[in-house]
Amino acid sequence: MRVVIQDNYDKMCKWAANYIADKIKAHKEDRPFVLGLPTGSSPIGVYKELYTMNQAGELSFANVVTFNMDEYLGLPREHDQSYWYFMHDNFFDHLVDMKPENINILNGMTDDPEGECARYEEKIASYGGIDLFMGGIGVDGHIAFNEPFTSLASRTGVRNLTTDTRIVNSRFFGNDPEAVPSQALSVGVGTVTDSKEVLILINGHNKARALAATVEGSVSHKWTCSALQMHNGAIIACDEAACGELTVDTYKYFLDIEKKERL
Repeated sequence: MRVVIQDNYDKMCKWAANYIADKIKAHKEDRPFVLGLPTGSSPIGVYKELYTMNQAGELSFANVVTFNMDEYLGLPREHDQSYWYFMHDNFFDHLVDMKPENINILNGMTDDPEGECARYEEKIASYGGIDLFMGGIGVDGHIAFNEPFTSLASRTGVRNLTTDTRIVNSRFFGNDPEAVPSQALSVGVGTVTDSKEVLILINGHNKARALAATVEGSVSHKWTCSALQMHNGAIIACDEAACGELTVDTYKYFLDIEKKERL
């Protein structure tokens, strides 16, 4: 596992965006570069960096296929809190050469949730898997909507959202937890860790315990983020504020080994 510590959120986002851009540019295979994407506040700065490069002609998305992590069940794409809406508003609509047919987001209005999830897994496999999956984690360490105690081998499926998650997300729903859907469709922990590389963004004091659990804790389904310890291509990009719960030795180790990566 790599842990790249940056001074602040903006530098973390710039580092992550440059890493993703370099991977896309270096991709020389006939098949598209397959990129997994998250929603939430953490990736917004990365998306801005990426579409700025794209608009400047420095980075093309013409040969990129994307798969998003999750979507609320029962929320139409036109709803301003659907993840389809979020992705288009914050990223896809700003790209000059992204092909709409290359955008894959789970259908929250499906009449067959289990079938939709199975098709999603099959479509990922049809492209040869995901080259790089960017993600964030919740304060309880969950990846996508894989809440604590979700199997670390889980695949894309229906997830019941915890009260804590609905309370956290209620800030987008008029501060009413009951307005937050109680279920979502989500890639599994195993879906994410099947990717060739996984790049996780962790920023802010409120994610400090989750970062420590990801890096220093035991591998456990209580902290689904800990599954990354078993992945040979896992990278954590974080800011200084998220490092408050790391031991001094761990913090110094990653600063030393990654010092060339600091901006």
